[in-house]
Amino acid sequence: MNEKTKNEQIVRLRLKSYDHRLLDKSLRQIVDLLSKEDIVLRGPVPLPTEIKRYTVNRSPFIYKKSMEQFELRVHKRILDILNPSQRIIDLFNSIDLPAGVEVEIKLV
Repeated sequence: MNEKTKNEQIVRLRLKSYDHRLLDKSLRQIVDLLSKEDIVLRGPVPLPTEIKRYTVNRSPFIYKKSMEQFELRVHKRILDILNPSQRIIDLFNSIDLPAGVEVEIKLV
C-alpha cells in the first residue's frame, strides 16, 4: 500500500431492496446529495442479485403433484465515500429513503 491509501477513510453504504427501480431511485438521490457537497465517490457498484426460490404444494391432500413456485429477488448496490466529514454522516441521518430500501453504513 502506498501512503495515499493508508490515510484514506472510507464509508461504505450497502443498499438492499426487492425492487430495483426503487433502489436505483434512492441511489440517485444519495449521489445527487453528495455531489452537491463535492465528495469523492466510488460507485454505485451493482452486486449479484440474490434469488431465493420456494416450491409449495397447492393442496395439502389431493393433487399432491400440483405445486407452485415463488421467488424473491434481493437487489444490492455498494457506494463508497472517500474521506467523509462528520457533516456528511449527519446528512445520512436526515435523508428520507423509501420504506423498501435497507441501508447498511460501515466504516472500512
